[in-house]
Amino acid sequence: METTNLSKIRRDKMLKTLSEIKKNISDEETLNSLSLIENELTKKKYGLIWEEHEERVDKELETQIPTFEEIKDREIVCNPEEKFNFLLEGDNLHSLYLLEKTHKEKIKMIYIDPPYNRGSNDFIYDDNIIGKEDNYKHSKWLSFMYKRLNIAEKLLNPNGSVIFISIDENECHNLKLLCDEVFGENNYVGDFIRKTKSSTNDADVFFNQQHDYCLIYKKGNFKFKGIEKDLDGYKNPDNDINGNWKSSDPSAKSGGPSTYFEIKNPITGQIDLPPKGRYWAFSKTSLEKYIANGKIKFKDKIKNNERGFIFKSYANQLKNIMKPIDSLLFTNNQFMNQVATKETNALGLNFDYPKPVDFIKEIIKSSTDDYDIILDFFAGTGTTGQAIQELQDKKRYFILCTNNENKICEEITFNRIIKTNTKSNLKYYRCTYIPRINTENENLHNNLLINIKNLIQLENGIEIDDNKIRVYLDEEELDKFSTNKEELEVCEKLYISSDILLTSEQEEIFENNNIEVYIIPEYYFEDEIKEVM
Repeated sequence: METTNLSKIRRDKMLKTLSEIKKNISDEETLNSLSLIENELTKKKYGLIWEEHEERVDKELETQIPTFEEIKDREIVCNPEEKFNFLLEGDNLHSLYLLEKTHKEKIKMIYIDPPYNRGSNDFIYDDNIIGKEDNYKHSKWLSFMYKRLNIAEKLLNPNGSVIFISIDENECHNLKLLCDEVFGENNYVGDFIRKTKSSTNDADVFFNQQHDYCLIYKKGNFKFKGIEKDLDGYKNPDNDINGNWKSSDPSAKSGGPSTYFEIKNPITGQIDLPPKGRYWAFSKTSLEKYIANGKIKFKDKIKNNERGFIFKSYANQLKNIMKPIDSLLFTNNQFMNQVATKETNALGLNFDYPKPVDFIKEIIKSSTDDYDIILDFFAGTGTTGQAIQELQDKKRYFILCTNNENKICEEITFNRIIKTNTKSNLKYYRCTYIPRINTENENLHNNLLINIKNLIQLENGIEIDDNKIRVYLDEEELDKFSTNKEELEVCEKLYISSDILLTSEQEEIFENNNIEVYIIPEYYFEDEIKEVM
């Protein structure tokens, strides 16, 4: 039986009344006011609703266009043949704005550890610390997160990707509803419970809060890789040529006459049958085979109620058998906050509430593979970067975004990458701005074209050295290059403006010299350039 939606009935009645009133009014100001009332009445009525707030960075985007400036003296090149990782210094909303141009639908995994909004100086909004007494602290936090998550969703690969978000009890319930809206309720995978500490000083209610959460949302057909089964119990005391083994149950629930028979120990004479209601997990033919190859080993000494034989399970048969990742995987002490603090202290870094490297490593291993790109746009101390650098089983690449408040990006994040670097390359970008106003002194079109080089490097993970890899935005410069035999012999890749039309002669020259030609995407700054054309 359907229940009557009384709220909807009242809204419909009010909307009908407003419609009748508007018929008799010609004053434009009054009509606009009535339209605003109608809009409020027709807004979303289920889900997370909050009072929207505007940040300083929102206002800046109205008058300025974010671009990237490469800080060349912070570049790390360990292997010139490998792609680059990236550290982006600046407000992460501006960095995400640019990443949407270069990495839309290209990110395999996102991990973020945003401000928890505890009301204890951990969340700064518009340069102001948000305390517990702020009546709009939840609305400000949700406005802040919504803008960033909305872009993050566009960056995730639609063919299978995942985002992990660490959070505690202060905003977990709000974040869940927000993510349901941004990523889709059906894409909620679950959440990890991570043990944060052994005890707390909250004596007021005599309750020990020991954990936080990590929400998981997928996109497309994402599936966890799982984790390898624990092989610690496998040993090889008898030097079995098949390798490490452990004793396992030789019986099965299903079977028939061919798998229900006596097994006699030739040493002691003991006879074994399957337990009541069960069968052997093999036939008589397989029994002889297992005895011959050592999978079944008869005991020479048998204790009371023991079988007369050992049925071996070999470790090398289980290595590729994965088990599902457990939501309680991170509840032991190695994932606590104090472990993370010791890790950063050992590096000479001081930072509140870092995450343990092993925690990030496990979620990376379980959800990514070779050449996948991992994004962390609340990078903090750079734990995600260290985790990826230490994982040598796959070639994964990271993009880290963080502001430079108290010089965190320069002195903590960057230094951590240096101190934990294991042969990976890095480019350091700083977010800068170009005025949208086009004047004789500030030519928007030309300024944006200069910054295209940095976006090409970011999108492709490459170094444009103006030697092997070159960029040409001008036909005259390209013409000179196409007639220079020495430069043609060295060049491998060429990026050219979409405004340049290659001649058939140039196409032949580049093909003969094995030079790959790429057209620079117009979407880098297409909308911004149109504003001033």
